[in-house]
Amino acid sequence: MALKMEPKNDVDFILRNLLAGGVAGMCAKTAVAPLDRIKILLQAQSVHYKHHGVFGGLTAIVKQESIFALYKGNGAQMVRIFPYAATQFTSFEIYKKYLSVINIPMVQHGDKFVAGAAAGVTAVTLTYPLDTIRARLAFQVTGEHRYTGIANTAMTMFRTEGGIHALYRGFVPTMVGMIPYAGFSFYCFESLKYLCMKYAPTSLCRKCDRNTGGLVLTVPGKLVCGGLAGAVAQSVSYPLDVTRRRMQLACMDPNTAKFGSAGMIKTLTLIYRENGITKGLYRGMSINYLRAIPMVATSFSTYELMKQLLQLDTGMSVA
Repeated sequence: MALKMEPKNDVDFILRNLLAGGVAGMCAKTAVAPLDRIKILLQAQSVHYKHHGVFGGLTAIVKQESIFALYKGNGAQMVRIFPYAATQFTSFEIYKKYLSVINIPMVQHGDKFVAGAAAGVTAVTLTYPLDTIRARLAFQVTGEHRYTGIANTAMTMFRTEGGIHALYRGFVPTMVGMIPYAGFSFYCFESLKYLCMKYAPTSLCRKCDRNTGGLVLTVPGKLVCGGLAGAVAQSVSYPLDVTRRRMQLACMDPNTAKFGSAGMIKTLTLIYRENGITKGLYRGMSINYLRAIPMVATSFSTYELMKQLLQLDTGMSVA
């Protein structure tokens, strides 16, 4: 007799979703950690790497520091990403469930966008200080270390940069950017998932008798849907991601210290005036596609796989 692991109650359902989301986030971020670091260095225009491109920058990191330096800041990233991804995916499932019963046409049509945006805002609010710490650690260059670890970074920033405000620097553009980013990520993935099941049930889906709908995405199907969702979401929200990084890392370089006291609008304006759109607001966008597409694809693929393993995926009907 097959072992059954269906969730027994709401608490069991939430705990399984937290595990599935956390594992998905860790796998996705570890897969693109080197690209994450060079993106941060390029966005904030590190004096050591700002003249390099993506692959030249990666090569320079290995030569000037070491191959392990490609993963600098990834420890803090893992501490942050498990609760972040766990909260985001679980919040999405909860918000989607409750929004589905609201009888307002506009909400019903965009319920997945609203649920995704709300889930992203929830997750980033809870874990933002760890994102700031991870960015500071990733921005450091070997031989010029200011911080020795996660706790040291947090305490140093708290003592020398204005208390808790320092850990939440750049929070406003992050929140503003998170709404379209998370909203479009989840909306596009869920929409593409539906289209695959409806129009490509034999090539990108497989039958699964356990699920009530009878279909789940194959691994290639998950990767395609996740990759396209990531590309759309990043294109919309990227300038605000650059703004966030400039504000987070302002105190790391005297040339960018002016961004430390500037608000979101002023920072956006300064970046535009000094560097324009291509080399300013969208600086590092090429690498962002290189990292965001596989990252989101891996994230959604791992999450869908974990849902299937933990018997959380209820499938869908495509009459």
